[in-house]
Amino acid sequence: MLPPNITGIKTSSDGVWQGDNPLNFAFPLLIIQTTLVLLTSHCIAVLIKPLRQPKVIAEILGGILLGPSALGRNKEYLHLVFPSWSTPILESLASVGLLFFLFLVGLELDLSSIRQNGKSAFKIALAGITLPFLFGAGVSLFLQKAVHRENKVGYGQFIIFMGVSLSITAFPVLARILADLKLLTTQVGQTAMAAAAFNDVAAWILLALAVALAGKGSGAESHHQSSLISIWVLISGVAFVAFMLIVVRPIMDWVARQCSSDNVLVDDVYICLTLVGVMVSGFLTDLIGIHAIFGAFVFGLTIPKGSEFAVRLMKKIQDFVSGLLLPLYFASSGLKTDVAKIRGIEAWGLLVLVISMACAGKILGTFVMALLCMIPVRESLALGVLMNTKGLVELIVLNIGREKKVLNDEMFAILVLMALFTTFMTTPMVMAIYKPFRRLPPQNQRGLERQLPAAKDSKDEFRIQACVHGPENVPSLIKLTELIRTTEKSTLKLYVMRLVELTDRSSSILMVQKTRKNGAPFVNRFRQGMSHDQIVTSFEAYKQLRRVTIRHSTAISALSTMHEDIFHVAEAKRVAMIVLPFHKKWRREGEEEIDRVSHGWREVNRTVLQNAPCSVAVLVDRGFGFGSDQTVAEPAATVLKRVCIIFFGGPDDHRALDLGGRMAENPGGKVTLVRFIGQASRAATSSIAERPTSDISTENGISFSRERELDEAAVDDFMRKWGGSVEYEEKVTASVKDEVLKIGQSRDYELVVVGKGRFPSTIEAELADHQPENVGLGLIGNILASSDHGIFASVLVIQQHNVADINEAIV
Repeated sequence: MLPPNITGIKTSSDGVWQGDNPLNFAFPLLIIQTTLVLLTSHCIAVLIKPLRQPKVIAEILGGILLGPSALGRNKEYLHLVFPSWSTPILESLASVGLLFFLFLVGLELDLSSIRQNGKSAFKIALAGITLPFLFGAGVSLFLQKAVHRENKVGYGQFIIFMGVSLSITAFPVLARILADLKLLTTQVGQTAMAAAAFNDVAAWILLALAVALAGKGSGAESHHQSSLISIWVLISGVAFVAFMLIVVRPIMDWVARQCSSDNVLVDDVYICLTLVGVMVSGFLTDLIGIHAIFGAFVFGLTIPKGSEFAVRLMKKIQDFVSGLLLPLYFASSGLKTDVAKIRGIEAWGLLVLVISMACAGKILGTFVMALLCMIPVRESLALGVLMNTKGLVELIVLNIGREKKVLNDEMFAILVLMALFTTFMTTPMVMAIYKPFRRLPPQNQRGLERQLPAAKDSKDEFRIQACVHGPENVPSLIKLTELIRTTEKSTLKLYVMRLVELTDRSSSILMVQKTRKNGAPFVNRFRQGMSHDQIVTSFEAYKQLRRVTIRHSTAISALSTMHEDIFHVAEAKRVAMIVLPFHKKWRREGEEEIDRVSHGWREVNRTVLQNAPCSVAVLVDRGFGFGSDQTVAEPAATVLKRVCIIFFGGPDDHRALDLGGRMAENPGGKVTLVRFIGQASRAATSSIAERPTSDISTENGISFSRERELDEAAVDDFMRKWGGSVEYEEKVTASVKDEVLKIGQSRDYELVVVGKGRFPSTIEAELADHQPENVGLGLIGNILASSDHGIFASVLVIQQHNVADINEAIV
């Protein structure tokens, strides 16, 4: 087959049966290129995942691997898969993705949140920009003479591009690294993100200046260009920004207020017009002489932050842009990077020099200023390393510089490798310098368990960590809190932790704006309806009505490491119990609702149950928090909440009794204790002294006879304290499952409390042959949480932490 005529490339072929090679046509070749880029970058991402590197590293490396530095050394492959005529097509598609991604960046960047972080972040950002910019200016004079043909470039243009390249901090990439390292809501993370936000704004201003001064690039035509044109470009750019913020922003505020979930058709019209506005804004800035992405970024700033309209825009754009188009842009940068252009020892020495100047300027400037702001040495050094992260804006600067011919291929390759190295080194260096997450030693963890007070005999503070996925978990948790809130000596402190899954499609910038120094979401009166605000508002309203201390925090993490955040708060706050929402949720009439919570949360619950430093309770909610004529914030204390405690025996059931004691003390709870007794051992329950020894056997090192003695002591102690306010029933049955189902299916109880039963008693052992649907809930909890038996009551499954502690306490 003959090579294609470059001047007459067709969009699609007639197929191989007609003698056409699809790779000689634009669209089939674009499909192959996109497929190769995505597969390569994802494979590299999997390989470097253990190193906890951001995805941008894999995408750039994928482009370098496919480009002239590696596979592209084979000219036949390069001409077949990435011919020169296809480059504008691939870059145009990638630029569309870049345009909309920068719109999302502007959409999510809340300038008001930057102002809230004080002067120290601004000082750190200023030092982190100024010193590396000066270092870049100094090294640019040397590079201009040392790099081949670089002396043809105007010094003013080159110094700005070099200075901007060395002084940039990648805001989205930094947010991803901080979230992965569990630093997003720490003091270091908050300071780093605030400083990076200032840095990002400054970088866009410097980039606009660099593009304006670059004009048409190097060469004779550029040298004769009047400096007056650059001034007009800058003036036009300022006028464009002013017009967008003064005129367009109020219009977008009005559009956002008109949008609601009730009128989807009108919303789609507004969203369509907004997407047109992105492209028109990009065209206008390109018309002015500034890159089109600057217009999209500024237009994004005009959208009201946190509004329902903004959320819908992100949902419609983000997945397609971030998952498909943006990787093409990173890969195209790698495809243009030819490491072979870095020739000789001198050139590689220049690479080392550029990396050294970039690291020294950013780290040293940030470190010194952080020390002057009274930040400790370790945190200051970690800040310096974090601020040295490069990413998207860096590549944009380099690509524009190459496009304007300010940077040649050799300098472009040097700066791309510099960006890769500085970003790659961030995670391991921060992990070595700053490790805030340290698990307590076992002897300290034992102290957590003893904090669950027996309500009537304790003046201690009962601390609970309540985890929530979203607003749907709030009513049931408030109702549970109201039940265990005693009215006398023991006070209750509730630590509410919002669990936010960190995924590849998550918006890092938006996550940062929803967390403050103390981990609480930003509360803004213009953000009505946002889920974070609903959670905080509901709990704060409840706090005003009841004697409960409530603290809020947010965990932003991948599901595989979410338990680390939960344990960190549990240990730091020394909580006695962690309450987890079940991974399924039911509506009032028992209809299962599984589309609101990912099944990945089941693994989170399982990991927490296996490794928690304190007791754990899993709440299976079947409409427990929704009573008639009640609001979320005002649970009616006058309406009795009917609670059934199912007791078989074992440490988990003992802990359920402890919690039931608090519910019995509360006048808003009506508690019934149902104890199941095996037919063979009924006679043995009348007295501990009369217990037969023939039943002695062991399960996991615990003798059943000893277990029954402990059970008797626990029940006797419970009834001695609460017998006047608790109904007591004993059930002797040959079919435990049927009796348990009757309790769950009846409408006599709103909540059933049961121990997980990790060390089964002789009765629970009867159910061991049944295949559990939810292993983490134990045998009895699995029956009550099943979706197949028409269970009406909500279920609270309790797991005791340390069996040895309970044995010691009872003995």
